[in-house]
Amino acid sequence: MATDFRAAQLPLTSTGQSAVAARGPAFDGSAAQSGATRATASSKRILLVDDDRDLTEMLREYLEPEGFAVEIAHDGEACFAADLERSDLILLDVMLPGISGLDILKQLRRRSSVPVILLTARDGDTERVVGLELGADDFVPKPFNPRELVARMRAVLRRIPGGGARTDLRLAVGDVQLDAAARSVRCGAHALDLTTAEFNLLEHLLRNAGEIVTRDELSAAAFGRQQTSRIDRNVDTLVSKVRRKLDPEGDLERRIKTVRNVGYLYANSAA
Repeated sequence: MATDFRAAQLPLTSTGQSAVAARGPAFDGSAAQSGATRATASSKRILLVDDDRDLTEMLREYLEPEGFAVEIAHDGEACFAADLERSDLILLDVMLPGISGLDILKQLRRRSSVPVILLTARDGDTERVVGLELGADDFVPKPFNPRELVARMRAVLRRIPGGGARTDLRLAVGDVQLDAAARSVRCGAHALDLTTAEFNLLEHLLRNAGEIVTRDELSAAAFGRQQTSRIDRNVDTLVSKVRRKLDPEGDLERRIKTVRNVGYLYANSAA
């Protein structure tokens, strides 16, 4: 979906020059080249999927000096043709020609657990809830401030292996075993297929088993930020998904108890 990125605080100058190039030393050609050089060594590889070609090029200009290596796809076909195994994170527009971003995410989750941030110009909670149900790790509404986007990207990357400090302790509560280093969870004899946000939420609950954890705490653990409002249902949706994966045919509240108006509690005796 076409988006005026100028509203995202990267305007064009009166001469038509990109504001990225006009902001001074941090965004001149040498800096961009320096960013590209960092990308070949230690930076994260980003797959940007959006049909707005002006937006994608402006984002590439902004992200490369920040140390990201950016690959661009303009539709679903190009997205799946990319080397997803080499991508550390995907920025995925919801409104794409042909197959939508949500349909891409649904297919993507069948083959990869790579973190995904959805870019959406739509208002309302419905699309966000559906995105979480399908495995999105975060949302950024359009138009957006690119600095906020980078902050969100880094927050998601910190929550995956290699993205930041991560304990290698193994947790066991009842019949649930979590390996933080391997990013794996087993419930009884079954391995669970969890998204990044689901894993982070469950890990936080297990580390605080027997104690009440607020929704704000869980939002910070799962998404890297507190809830956006009192009616934000993202955490509740995520808890519901984790419950169903832990007990697909049993009592959904047997392990993760709801503490009304406060948050949730993982029961020590759950087994």
